[in-house]
Amino acid sequence: MRVPRAGLNQQTVVREAARLADEVGYQQLTLAALASRLGVALPSLYKHIRGVDALSQKLAALATAELATDLTTAAAGRAGGDALRAMADAYRAYAHRHPGRYPATQRVPDPSDPEHVEAGERAVGAIFAVLRGYGLTGDDAVDATRALRSALHGFVALEAAGGFGLPREVDRSYHQLVAGLDVAFRSWPAREA
Repeated sequence: MRVPRAGLNQQTVVREAARLADEVGYQQLTLAALASRLGVALPSLYKHIRGVDALSQKLAALATAELATDLTTAAAGRAGGDALRAMADAYRAYAHRHPGRYPATQRVPDPSDPEHVEAGERAVGAIFAVLRGYGLTGDDAVDATRALRSALHGFVALEAAGGFGLPREVDRSYHQLVAGLDVAFRSWPAREA
């Protein structure tokens, strides 16, 4: 029988889950594997996390906060296309660096988790700040954010799944995607009255 590891707390459990997810993949992350990694019996984890859904929620909060920081840092002091490119590159770099926790960033924040809500607000705030440089605010910013997120997530998800087989440099294609988004945001259609 294992003895609970001294110093184990929810933050330690979630951070180790994030590392494990990056190694084995988000979908392969299990409480049993995490308990083994932490050197504790599976029931010991329930002292720190209510179950696999609660772990996924906390992992999503952590990953979203990390991504928000990366997006904000990348766009700081930049405007327009320069800010968009820097933010898009940071987004893709995060997905490459953290292939297991990146999928957790796609989870909608749970209103009962203030850390996740705050992280989501920071991530969206970083995007809204870049879009303001294109004159996009309000509903236009929401629509443009959804377009941006769909394009970037679609690209990095396909890339991670090995979905690009054509003989063309993937980096070049990504940069062309972002350049196309820059053109789209500069010529965003006026809302219908």
